[in-house]
Amino acid sequence: MKSRRLFLLAGYNAKNVVDASLVYMAKSLSEFGDVILVMDSDVPDTEMHKVAPYTIFASAHRHGEYDFGSYKRAYIYARDTGILGNYEFVYMINDSVYGPVNPLLPALEKLESTNRDAFGLVYNANRKNPHIQSWFIGMRKPVFASNWFDKFITSVSRQPNKGLITYFYEQGFSRMLFAHNIKFSYLYTAPGRKIYNNVKYFYKSKCPFFKKVAFTRHYGRLGGQLSYILSHLSPDLRDIILTSARDAYGTEYIDWLLTRNPIKILYRSCRYFFHKLFGEGI
Repeated sequence: MKSRRLFLLAGYNAKNVVDASLVYMAKSLSEFGDVILVMDSDVPDTEMHKVAPYTIFASAHRHGEYDFGSYKRAYIYARDTGILGNYEFVYMINDSVYGPVNPLLPALEKLESTNRDAFGLVYNANRKNPHIQSWFIGMRKPVFASNWFDKFITSVSRQPNKGLITYFYEQGFSRMLFAHNIKFSYLYTAPGRKIYNNVKYFYKSKCPFFKKVAFTRHYGRLGGQLSYILSHLSPDLRDIILTSARDAYGTEYIDWLLTRNPIKILYRSCRYFFHKLFGEGI
C-alpha cells in the first residue's frame, strides 16, 4: 500500500560518518512512511549504505545551509521525481535529537488528527518570533504542494551565521504560515530553552525525542536528567545513544557527566549557579 507519509530527514556529522543513532532514526521513521535523507556532511558511500534499507533516496555533501538546506534538497528530489504528490503528509525532521525514545506513532496520529494543514512537535512561544521548532515539522498538501512553500524552501541559501538561519527559515516558516492564514497545531510548548534544559520532563510527557545538546549544557548539570532517561530505555537503544554521545563528546566526558557521585553532582550545580549569578546576573 502506498505510504501516506514522506519524511525529509536532515542529517549532519562532524566526522563524516553515519552513526548508529541516525540509522536508528531512519529505520524508525521508515516504519511509518518513506524517508529521504540528505546530510550536510561529506559522507562516503561506504557509510551511506547503512541507511540504504530505510530510505528511498539518500545523499551527503557539505552544503553549509544547515537543516533547511537539507530539507530543500530532499524536497527538490521529491518534487522533480514526481513523487511529492503521492503523499498526504510531508515531515521535515533533523537529527539534532536522539530517538525515538518514546513511541512515535501516537505522536504522529495526534498531530494528524487535528486536521490542521501544518503542525509540529514543539512550539516556541517567543514573544517576537513565535514558531514551530524546525527539528520536527509536518505539513499537509495545502502547504507542501503550494507555490508559496516551493518558493520559500527553494530560496534557502547559506547564511553568515546560525542566527540568520533561525530567523529566515525556522522562524520564517511560521511567519509564512501566518501570512497565508494557515492554522497550525503542536503537542508541546517550550518557551526559551526549555526543550534543551528540561529533557526529563519532555521524556516523561511522552515526547518521542530529546535534544542532543542536553549532553553539553549547564556545565553538566543535566547529567541526572539524562541518566533518568537512559535508565528507562531498552539496553539496545541506550547503547546506541551512548555510543553516539561518546563518539561526539568523548568517553571521559560522558562518564563524568553521568556520574552518580553526589559530591560531583553538587559541585556542578554550584558551578552553574555561580555562573548564572555572576555571569548572567540572575
